Amino acid sequence: MNVQVKTEAQDDAIPSDQNQNNNSDQVEHVPAPTEFDSLNAHLQEHPFDTEAWRRFLACAEDSGETEKIRVAYEALLKQYPNTSSAQIAYINHFLNKPNTFNQAEELFKRFLRGSPSVELLRFYLTYVRRINADPSTRDTVRKAYEFALGLVGQDRDSGDMWADYINFLNAAPANSTWEEQQKMDALRRVYTRALQIPLENIERLWSDYESFETRLNRITAKKFMSDLSPAYMQARTVLRELNKQTPHLFPPATAGVPAQGQLPDHHLPTPPNFTMSERQHVGRWKAYLKWEESNPLMMEEKDKSTLQSRISLVYKKAVVRMRFFPEIWFMAYTWTNSIGKHEEASSILKSGIEANPASFVLNFAYIDLLETKKDFEEVHKAFDKFLDILRENLDVLQAEADKAAAVATTTDNNVLGDTDADGVKSSNPNPTLEEPTALSMNPTSSSSSDGVETDELKEKKKEYGLVWIMYMRFGRRAEGVKSSRAIFGKARRGKYIPWEIFEAAALMEYHCSGEKDVATRIFDLGMNVHSKEKDFVLRYLGFLISLNDESNARALFERVITTFPPEQSRALWERWSRYEYQYGDFEAAQKLEKRMMEIFPNDPPIKRFAQRYTYLNIDAIASRDIGVAMAKKESQLAHQKERERERLGVNPSLATINGSGSGSSSGSLKRQAEDGPASGLASGPGAGGSGPGRRRGGDGDHGHGSKRQRASSPASRDRGDRDWEGGGGGGGRGRRGRFASPDVKGRGKHQDTSKEEDKPPQLPSALSWFIGQLPAPSTFDGPVFRTDDLMNLFRNAVIPSTSRAKSPPPPPPARAGGRPPPDYSPYQGPRSNPRGIRY
Repeated sequence: MNVQVKTEAQDDAIPSDQNQNNNSDQVEHVPAPTEFDSLNAHLQEHPFDTEAWRRFLACAEDSGETEKIRVAYEALLKQYPNTSSAQIAYINHFLNKPNTFNQAEELFKRFLRGSPSVELLRFYLTYVRRINADPSTRDTVRKAYEFALGLVGQDRDSGDMWADYINFLNAAPANSTWEEQQKMDALRRVYTRALQIPLENIERLWSDYESFETRLNRITAKKFMSDLSPAYMQARTVLRELNKQTPHLFPPATAGVPAQGQLPDHHLPTPPNFTMSERQHVGRWKAYLKWEESNPLMMEEKDKSTLQSRISLVYKKAVVRMRFFPEIWFMAYTWTNSIGKHEEASSILKSGIEANPASFVLNFAYIDLLETKKDFEEVHKAFDKFLDILRENLDVLQAEADKAAAVATTTDNNVLGDTDADGVKSSNPNPTLEEPTALSMNPTSSSSSDGVETDELKEKKKEYGLVWIMYMRFGRRAEGVKSSRAIFGKARRGKYIPWEIFEAAALMEYHCSGEKDVATRIFDLGMNVHSKEKDFVLRYLGFLISLNDESNARALFERVITTFPPEQSRALWERWSRYEYQYGDFEAAQKLEKRMMEIFPNDPPIKRFAQRYTYLNIDAIASRDIGVAMAKKESQLAHQKERERERLGVNPSLATINGSGSGSSSGSLKRQAEDGPASGLASGPGAGGSGPGRRRGGDGDHGHGSKRQRASSPASRDRGDRDWEGGGGGGGRGRRGRFASPDVKGRGKHQDTSKEEDKPPQLPSALSWFIGQLPAPSTFDGPVFRTDDLMNLFRNAVIPSTSRAKSPPPPPPARAGGRPPPDYSPYQGPRSNPRGIRY
């Protein structure tokens, strides 16, 4: 906006009303931004809006102004380099007039070398033949063909270029026998090159070559054809495999200039969300690239350069189509570096970072490359640039989180008002927000809890801290401990610093320089900021224990243990109890157990007692006295039986469906064995579970048993993870599934049944096939029905008949429990039972 500036004297000379009128006139005369300008500004902030790019290019095309066209295409090609359709459309604007051919040639020089596009090279050849129509310039055209085929001649879609080149050579005049022989030799060489490539028109080229050799000499034709036939057959076989590998990898080729009234479609890629379809698409690309690296054409060592040219072309096409997938860039870099082309590999990394500036794999790979070259100054610049990008992204996420929290708070205040239920105004309008913790020893630092923290923001902060940790490692490796200390000092004065940075710096000081006091001071610095982080406190406690600094470790434990609620402090209690059990005295251990019983009253006493007599993973109490060892053996046997049934083609869930209970019980034993000794104890007598310990000891051994579920009660859905590590108390079921078998649910059905009952009944083949088609029981997530009630419902159902309806006879007196006699059935008609199925 251009507003004329006036001096103070002029402003005083003009009355205020007139001054206001003049200002309003100036605002009114400012031209409104055009659609072109609006789209240009929009794309500066949203560079991945593909629809806006299409409208932006169409707007430039409709204007007919060369400068707007130049601005639009240059902006697009900066964001999406090597987009061949856009390059062709851009160049085409300078081919309408001969006086702009030089601008088109400059664009050709920019685009051709790095482009893997057959369409662009074909467009280039059309231009070359157009301006070199004179016979005296045939050699220029021939060189253009060789140049183009050298770049993309290995592409499957370049078959028409090979055919055009053959026709061009065949049309060359020959004024002597020597010239005719030179012409035939040149054609034979081109045919030989083309017929070893899996081209789309390879069969047509083979037929033309056969006619060409036969026309020259039938005797020599057989020799030439037989020599080339193996390579041709291999290329044709590879073409069939290539057509299977790449149907979904490449978009259909489109012309550079769209039809009238249509927007150009340049197939611009967008940043991924890594959905299932996108991951599958990446997998197809990776499989295809690995297949190309495996040399399916079986080229010999003498053709090594041709093989490398072919694979390089494939990778160039891959990074164009998969521009925002760092994994593909890294594959291209790794392969290029492996063949000794280090400069080209470095260029690939730089291009990949330009496309994916926040990529960890590409930035770390580039930093490794620079460190290998001992270019430490560039490494510092690379780290600083990477950290700046991550910090900007964190600023955006933090602003979005704060804005969302502010909107939610405003909405809650509008609904609930500014007072609570008693009419007292709340002192904290958003109790979910934590007050920032000031870093007393570092006033310039910001707390990691500034603002609202979402799960995504917490994860991004940890990744941001990872880069600082890698930076400190580099400084220590390349320039010594002083450099790593300087990097740590720079890190802790910034924002978004997670606790991992403090731990990494402290351990680096301890292990690399042996400075225990410095390491402890760094941990203390971290405590000033991250005292609410349970994991950090746990790591600090472990560090002090490893130093055998019992007094400071005990002081740290006592200082922080009361600041955490019981559900978050369990890991700290467990860590300190292990230390007391191993290295403390008996009275201290008993006092600690008493305190833990007050904090975790639902823990069974046997659990705490067993942990006192456990070392590493050796838990004899769980193995011998609770029965976990036997449970593991039974689980292994059940697992072997399941594998045997799978090998024989029998559905492993048949036993469970048929009512034997072996499948469900083996599944519970398998889960119990996988959970380890702790879960075995948790399902024992003290935990009130339904495992082996419960059957041995009953519910009342330790006073923590759970009430047995009634037979008619539905299955409870409130089943949390109540094992020992998760704080479960009486009645806990450990890590059992949502729907366990009847014996696991405690319906009074024991496993030690007779051998006849363990054998599953023999089902008819048709019914066995039907049951085998059913999904596994583990996939069922609906309500659990009692089979007896369901069968009674079927027995009492009135099935209408096509003949005269009959009323069901009255049921006989019910037995105890409300169930009819086993031989009762409301159906009184004849029964057909050809297979002997029991009703």
